[in-house]
Amino acid sequence: MKVHVYSIDGNPVEELELPHQFSEEIREEVISRAVIAEQSRKYQPKGAFKLAGMQTSAEYMGRKENYRSIKNKGISRLPREKFPKGRFGRVRIVPFSAKGRRAHPPNPEKILVEKINNKEYEKALRSAIAATARKDIIEARGHVTKGVKEIPLVVEDKFEEFDKTRNVLTCLRALGLEGDLERGRTTRRITGVRKRRRGGSIRPRSILIVVGKNSKVERASRNLAGVDVRSVNELDVSSLAPGTHAGRLTLWSRRAVEELAKM
Repeated sequence: MKVHVYSIDGNPVEELELPHQFSEEIREEVISRAVIAEQSRKYQPKGAFKLAGMQTSAEYMGRKENYRSIKNKGISRLPREKFPKGRFGRVRIVPFSAKGRRAHPPNPEKILVEKINNKEYEKALRSAIAATARKDIIEARGHVTKGVKEIPLVVEDKFEEFDKTRNVLTCLRALGLEGDLERGRTTRRITGVRKRRRGGSIRPRSILIVVGKNSKVERASRNLAGVDVRSVNELDVSSLAPGTHAGRLTLWSRRAVEELAKM
């Protein structure tokens, strides 16, 4: 599979043979499993204090003839606070009592990380890369492909030398990506209780820029709304398929494609 390599002005300069990853079979269920496995690594364990609700003098007295027995008192026989001279107070410890323990508190030892086989993850990564070369999948994900020069889109290595955001923006517009950049700027207000959390709005993911190692354009592109930049050695399935949905509109640098072919 051959594609054109475009200059920073949007003109084709040469042809490039794409590596075998772009011809991989697209397995959406494997991609989804890999993304969920990556997301699970970010979960933070949580748990309550193990003695919460238990630090009290309350004790259940089961035998009827024992000292402090609540037999014939006209109240429920439950763990109650112990006071001097055989007196007793309120019910404690049990989950349905005031200041009692929780029935099933969160356990910090709970296994949160969902594991995935190495070969299965590599298969998912190749499938996600192949999905970036399918126009129908990209459009189904919601990206604006009208005016885009070519899919997959490869740009010359001069693009990696940009250290100013305005230069990056000019190049992206020349390559026909302005429509999807505008889509990335739009925000949707969250309704209901959720609007009081996490900023109260949702912003769509726009294009993904994949470059070689130690590229200046990573810093220059970080302030573009919805745009993510990854070096090819740090590429993961979550970047190529946000939210488990494959087919992200991706811009590749020539050096990134060459480094990908060596992997």
